[in-house]
Amino acid sequence: MSRNVRKTDLRPKEKSVADAARTTKDRQITVKPVDETYAERVTMDSAGRLVVPARIRKALDLKGGQELSICLEGDVIVLQTLDTAIQKIQALVRDKRTGTGSAVDELIAERRAEAAKE
Repeated sequence: MSRNVRKTDLRPKEKSVADAARTTKDRQITVKPVDETYAERVTMDSAGRLVVPARIRKALDLKGGQELSICLEGDVIVLQTLDTAIQKIQALVRDKRTGTGSAVDELIAERRAEAAKE
């Protein structure tokens, strides 16, 4: 039994992944920005598999066997490369972070302060 997969919502978000990537200075990962917007209809097979259309694979430079991240945002399925997912998460964490130095150094300092109190 196959069913059609809902087309993703292609409206712009408040802060796109590409914007997050451009605002980051300490990242080694780079993601090619894609200016095109594609909407394709795909069919999921009975095992839950989808075929990503060729023009989308080409636009994102996706290769066979490449790992991707898939998540559900409301009623929208988001499929992205691992590099893009990592950049998105790093941008979210960076926006929430209050410290100015290394997060690792701050954690070590906190642990040492707690240990000194004991």
